[in-house]
Amino acid sequence: MTRLIIADDHQLLADGLVAVLREAAEWDILVPVNNGRELLDRLAETQVDIVLLDLNMPHLDGIKTLEIIKEQYPGIKVLVLTNYNQPQLLSEVRKLGADGYLLKNASGDVLKAALRSVQAGVPYFENLVPQEAPVTAFFLDEFMKKYHLTKREVQIIKMVGSELTSKEIGTELSISEFTVNTHRKNILRKLELKNTAGLLNFAKQQGIL
Repeated sequence: MTRLIIADDHQLLADGLVAVLREAAEWDILVPVNNGRELLDRLAETQVDIVLLDLNMPHLDGIKTLEIIKEQYPGIKVLVLTNYNQPQLLSEVRKLGADGYLLKNASGDVLKAALRSVQAGVPYFENLVPQEAPVTAFFLDEFMKKYHLTKREVQIIKMVGSELTSKEIGTELSISEFTVNTHRKNILRKLELKNTAGLLNFAKQQGIL
């Protein structure tokens, strides 16, 4: 029997998922875990075939957890189950090797179908139609962590995207034009970009603008 584990920091939701999946009697449902660290500890000591993975978890978020799973346990299938209906996250998890991406508002039958697809080696992404939406706080947090940016630097990236000059940005933020230019240089250095045009293109690709 396929061994499945749920990783989600909302205990009530995890319990509900367990109840729904046990109705099918085709998966061996292990005790759920509440964060990425706990999940990795469990994988190190227990055989698991499929992980049902939330993205927004404490201690170690789902994206980093997914990356580690695919590096250390390439045979484990990972179906991402999330509230975030966003192209950026869908693209990111696909690049990291996720086997599927499903929204939490899906029905129990759709969840079971997605798991069966992933279990059979068929990626489950085709039924998701992401809607363009403002970047969530979660995605911004992940963006800042990944590129070691501060909130002020992300704020300046957005203002540059609005075609404000360094002087105008300084006026808006009550800082000097020199400080703004220092921030801009630091941003380019951290992102390994050469100029403002490159910064704007990068920010658009990442969904920041």
